[in-house]
Amino acid sequence: MTMAREFPTVRIGLGQLGGMDRRWLAALVDAMEQAARPEVRHVPCDVSLISAAAAHLARPPASTFAHCGSAYSLRN
Repeated sequence: MTMAREFPTVRIGLGQLGGMDRRWLAALVDAMEQAARPEVRHVPCDVSLISAAAAHLARPPASTFAHCGSAYSLRN
């Protein structure tokens, strides 16, 4: 949640990396490295967090092309 507030989602264009994208990627790599540390990995996870994540992943995915029609439209 903190990362989402710190780095708002802005699309510059496909294939372009802006400074914001690099900062987001660097923050993601730092978070993954921290989570991979043995002293962090051995801490048990809260059951309510696991069930909340499972419920979130069980929801149907949002339509990616809702703003411009079908992904297969010739008018895109």
